[in-house]
Amino acid sequence: MPTSSRLRRWAFVHKWTSLISTLFLLVICVSGLPLIFSDEIEGWLEPYSFADMPEDTPNVSLDELTAQTRMLYRNHVVVSIYLDDKAPQAYVRAAPSFVELKVDPGVERLARFDLRSGDLIERSDPVDGEPTTFMGVMLRLHTDLFAGFFGEMFLALMGALFVAAIVSGVVLYGPFMRRLSFGEVRADRASRLKWLDLHNLLGAVTLVWAFALGVTGVLNEFAAPLYALWRSAEVEPRLAAWTAGAPPPSPAEIVSAESAYQTAAAAAPGMKISSVDFPGSQYASPYHYVFWAKGATPPTARLYSPVLVDARTGALADAPPPPWYLRALDLSRPLHFGDYGGAPLKVVWALLDLATIVVLGSGLYLWFGRRRRAVPAAVPAAPALAPSAAE
Repeated sequence: MPTSSRLRRWAFVHKWTSLISTLFLLVICVSGLPLIFSDEIEGWLEPYSFADMPEDTPNVSLDELTAQTRMLYRNHVVVSIYLDDKAPQAYVRAAPSFVELKVDPGVERLARFDLRSGDLIERSDPVDGEPTTFMGVMLRLHTDLFAGFFGEMFLALMGALFVAAIVSGVVLYGPFMRRLSFGEVRADRASRLKWLDLHNLLGAVTLVWAFALGVTGVLNEFAAPLYALWRSAEVEPRLAAWTAGAPPPSPAEIVSAESAYQTAAAAAPGMKISSVDFPGSQYASPYHYVFWAKGATPPTARLYSPVLVDARTGALADAPPPPWYLRALDLSRPLHFGDYGGAPLKVVWALLDLATIVVLGSGLYLWFGRRRRAVPAAVPAAPALAPSAAE
């Protein structure tokens, strides 16, 4: 059993980690709630009925999608193609040039196509790099507060403080519950005690889930630095050795996207190609197409592997295995968003998210609404899982 002085130290940690992070965590939880149902909400906000075709209808070639995009956006280069595995559609990104896109993401344009018929579903104009849809706004709020890389690092810090608040809350919860039965809510007492009991009860119920969400959230915020580390430490040295200083191919020398796709698909048997970055784009090299393949079964559907195809010959160039930290990142994403088990799991995630919002909100209430007088001796003073440790 921790000593009273040690409990006071844990209470200090719990109080300040909670108070500093709670408002931002509320923003994350509230914005994360619609993200759990992003597919359903997007289908409701932007309904589209795909052509009624047989199940075995083959997809159009990537070359056709590329040609249509170049017709839509004259004097633009195709940057990447994303193949949706939840609906028969593809998203093609284009820009005036790769250099301009790197300097100003707002020049990017997007075309969405029906994969089986090749029909254009929608097209977009530059939007100054900011999302214009409801789900786009929610995603930016959830990931970086519209502050880019600095916003990601700030939210990573808030997530780390949240994890510290949970750990310190667990330490404080044992002594607090010595005089109460688990789940007891003292409704006949003062309103503040009722909220304190609810705060601790919901904190205990959501403990494992909230801890997992906090850890995976922090890891997801480091996605860009982790991929940059992998690229600079492993991928670029391999590419440098492979190209041996040869000049990049000209646009006329680059093989077709469909030809490169067939090579990548053959190099990743039993996997699905989910996207391709074109030679010269930010996430490829001037010498290669970079395809991302993922597992075709539910346990492996979140594990991505790159396949590099020689842009000049269309031959397989390399398939560097992702390091352990990128594998951990891949596994953390479905756990964080709860989108890997269908509608039932999404409902569970939503309920746990709502419970966490109540925990955070009640913690703020207990802090700002605390009475000036000391808590009676008969009432345990050490709360559990959020800002209420401010006693």
